[in-house]
Amino acid sequence: MIDITYNGMIPGKTAVALGYFDGLHLGHLGVIRAALSQEGLSSAVFTFNCDTTLPKFKNPEDIISFENKRELLSRVGVNYLYAPDFAEVCGLTAEEFVSEILVKRLNAGYACCGTNFRFGRNGSGTPGLLAEIGARYDMRAETVPDVCHNRVMISSTHIRELIRGGNVEEANTLLGYELWYRLPVVRGNEIGGRLLSFPTINQIIPETNVIPRFGVYKSFVQLDKRNYRGVTNIGVKPTIENRRDGDGVVMETHIIGFDGDLYGQNVSVSLCGFIRPERKFPDLEELKKQIAADKELAMN
Repeated sequence: MIDITYNGMIPGKTAVALGYFDGLHLGHLGVIRAALSQEGLSSAVFTFNCDTTLPKFKNPEDIISFENKRELLSRVGVNYLYAPDFAEVCGLTAEEFVSEILVKRLNAGYACCGTNFRFGRNGSGTPGLLAEIGARYDMRAETVPDVCHNRVMISSTHIRELIRGGNVEEANTLLGYELWYRLPVVRGNEIGGRLLSFPTINQIIPETNVIPRFGVYKSFVQLDKRNYRGVTNIGVKPTIENRRDGDGVVMETHIIGFDGDLYGQNVSVSLCGFIRPERKFPDLEELKKQIAADKELAMN
């Protein structure tokens, strides 16, 4: 289990991967693997909690939640995670960041970052300066080369564009995992089960997340360590009048082969393929026919 350390020094020297890691895509994983590969050192990640506000993210569009980020880091074998609020460290000079955070708090003998990483007050610290300051504290620093796909650098900006366009297949390729939400199941209007014969779970995508293109997706739903295929609609359900889900964007999923009560539970849904755009149907019968067709596509 990954250890979240906020106070005191980590016992034993560490190899620290530095970055915001918004999305934890394959490019970010290249930096983290550099830290994981340092023999004799425990691995650590310095990042920021997704709830924090960074200057370049005035309107956050998180690809995954902080809790999901933490779980993915644990899966790849990271031992320690330090994720303060940006406000806690933004006033530190570059020298203070290295001495107070990396050396005194994280006990770093090695640190690595991507080519675009900046640190210290007003982002004055560069990867080159990290190595220069680190040498004074017996801390080796390394800049990890960018990771490319089809000769294009993998970036969170590009992945967000793919998600907003509904191209989750390509986004998943660059992420290295399927776009993944773990959200509480809320009560909806219950029309799916009562009138359409397709019971669904309703989840509200937070406003701080990047919103996928409105439409219907192939999905996987994890329940009790078992994966079910699903059909997920993301949008505002234009055919249904008087929604009870509030004003947020609704993720409504029909779980194929499951018909239990999941209200109030946190359920993981992964998007793996775009089926069609969301649209308004003339009546519920036409909607029912389309859902049946969507389900057939999802099963295949």
